[in-house]
Amino acid sequence: MTAVPASPGGKLRAYWELGKPRLSGLAVFAVVAGAYMAWPSRRVNPHPPFDLLVATTVGNFLAAIGAAALNMYRERELDPLMKRTQGRPLPTGRLSPGEVLGFGLVASTLGVLCVLVGSSPLGGDGVRLVGAWNWTAAGLCAVIVLSYVLVYTPMKVRTPLNTLVGAIPGALPPVVGHAAVLGHLAMPQAVLFAILFCWQIPHFLAIAWRYREDYARAGMRMLPTLDPTGHRTAITMLIYMAGLAIASFVPYFTQMAEAQYAAAALLLNLLFFVPTAFAALTRRDEAMRMTFVVSIVYLPLLFVAMVWWRK
Repeated sequence: MTAVPASPGGKLRAYWELGKPRLSGLAVFAVVAGAYMAWPSRRVNPHPPFDLLVATTVGNFLAAIGAAALNMYRERELDPLMKRTQGRPLPTGRLSPGEVLGFGLVASTLGVLCVLVGSSPLGGDGVRLVGAWNWTAAGLCAVIVLSYVLVYTPMKVRTPLNTLVGAIPGALPPVVGHAAVLGHLAMPQAVLFAILFCWQIPHFLAIAWRYREDYARAGMRMLPTLDPTGHRTAITMLIYMAGLAIASFVPYFTQMAEAQYAAAALLLNLLFFVPTAFAALTRRDEAMRMTFVVSIVYLPLLFVAMVWWRK
């Protein structure tokens, strides 16, 4: 594409586009859900401290958009080859590589520091340790950035296992939110991680199947680009859909949530399973798109139900 110099207003818009704000916003939603799941619902105040929520969500949002920008910087030679990424700030020339690199480094660093300093956790007696730095939550936030940029991004052109590796940083936001309240690692965080990890596989493969030719042009070894019949892609989607169904009921069986949550999870899993199964059987682009749309609806509703009926 022809490089187009950006106006001052266009530059601001380009910086905003760098962070993939819609995807980063979904991560922030997961952070808030994780924080609520760590905060006892029967306290006098059933909501986590407002300043802790703000610091943790803002920090994770900054880290997420910083990681997205660094990903675009590393893939600046590949993005012009794909139709779906040709309009990004670097291929269009609205931002220079140095500007994107600087933005990514500053945003991700500020995000981790914001979580470190601003998310003072609870102490062993349930009283919040105001002013204490939360090294656990900040460390997890840093892992999101580093694993996404330094591990997942280069793996895209090497192995189809990149999707599973990329699902690790993608599944950490609710863990960060939970650790922001507790200040340490705990078993419920593994449950939240498993739900989001399994959810990402059918969600992303639905995208990758629709854009498999785009990915192939850029030399990215996504599973659908190496699976002409779509059989392996379909089986993988169904396996992780089953894993998601199991993981989504664990909060009920481990006393994290009430029976009403289990009923909501059952309905939501049926809602997600039907289009996923249809997409897996037909491999039609329209069915894959419907799976993607339903996945975007499924996750927030599941987290809302979990938080609303938490124990």
